[in-house]
Amino acid sequence: MTTIKTRRLFQEKDGIEGYIAHAEQAQKGPALLLIHQHSGLTGYLKTAAYRFAQLGYTTVVPNLYHMLGYPAETHIDKGTEIQNKTADPDFVRVIDQGWRYCLSRTDVDRSRVGVVGYCMGGRIGIHFVAATPAVRAFVAYYPSVREEPATPIRPRHPYDAAREIKCPSMVLYGGNDRTSTFAIQQKVMESFHANGQPLEWHYFHFGNHGFASTESDGYQPYLADVAWPLVTEFLGRELISPAL
Repeated sequence: MTTIKTRRLFQEKDGIEGYIAHAEQAQKGPALLLIHQHSGLTGYLKTAAYRFAQLGYTTVVPNLYHMLGYPAETHIDKGTEIQNKTADPDFVRVIDQGWRYCLSRTDVDRSRVGVVGYCMGGRIGIHFVAATPAVRAFVAYYPSVREEPATPIRPRHPYDAAREIKCPSMVLYGGNDRTSTFAIQQKVMESFHANGQPLEWHYFHFGNHGFASTESDGYQPYLADVAWPLVTEFLGRELISPAL
């Protein structure tokens, strides 16, 4: 039985703040960078990292808020406030620090690293993946895209960034999502189609925003269970057994 190791990451020791889960292995293998939701790096993301590690992925979750100057292990009550006053390019900058840490590890095959974003992390993940051609696969759980004008905090809309993504993507949305309405979801889909890369689009008409998160008011255990094998099959195809 493979042993899974987990631990907190520290700026002084590792170069980033966050969390990691990985199997004990000598050879290089696939990896994932998880981008957390608006509430920060909470227990749900640690559980997700552990489950991905069980499947063979070295999984890194940067604590974005801590790295942006708001030191704490979790930010459940302050995440929305931090998000509303932090520019998207600053989020992309600290995500990139987590990405570079992931690539630097001796157990990671740099050619097989993907990104998974949740809620806020899905929206900002679109910007990061568009700016990072080395990403080999992208999964966005209900990215929190809204109809909003350009501002200094959000200078570029995800619609525009998604058109520049250079890897296969999977996006999951629910029909009861009040953050990204159905009309917005359709525009997101059109933007992903425009980048010319393979797209798997999963729409659950009864799904809430946050349906996969045990810490969300919208959590739906049945739907979380339905989505998990879709996500893992997609990532396995792109990162564990990529087509030659």
